[in-house]
Amino acid sequence: MANRTATAVWQGDLKTGKGTMHFADYDGRFSFSSRFEEGAGTNPEELLGAAHAGCYSMAFGNELSKAGYNPENIATTAHIALRQVEGHAKIVSSHLVVKAKVPGISEDEFQKIALAAKEGCPVSQALAGLEISLDAELA
Repeated sequence: MANRTATAVWQGDLKTGKGTMHFADYDGRFSFSSRFEEGAGTNPEELLGAAHAGCYSMAFGNELSKAGYNPENIATTAHIALRQVEGHAKIVSSHLVVKAKVPGISEDEFQKIALAAKEGCPVSQALAGLEISLDAELA
């Protein structure tokens, strides 16, 4: 298995500082405003959500294939919740919303495999301290 690397550089204090994140072909700016308000740029929670959505989509595709299905499309969105808990910012949950087109599968089998993929996804496992919920829709 491969090791992956990402780098973040922050300059300044929390409220007025600015930062950049770098990995693979991605360079993104982040700030207090992009993280805690609605400012331009990205934030760690969006990147965590992208990682969770991507990992889940791949895990679901793998589980479907192992069960003999050929998924045509799997689209996943992860909603990461950042909240104030006891005076500190804390990521409290990740809610996965997936819509997939899988010919020949029953709704019951689809839901069973969707749940198994959530449990088997490496990012879900890394986020085990969070509430992880799932809404899966068969297209």
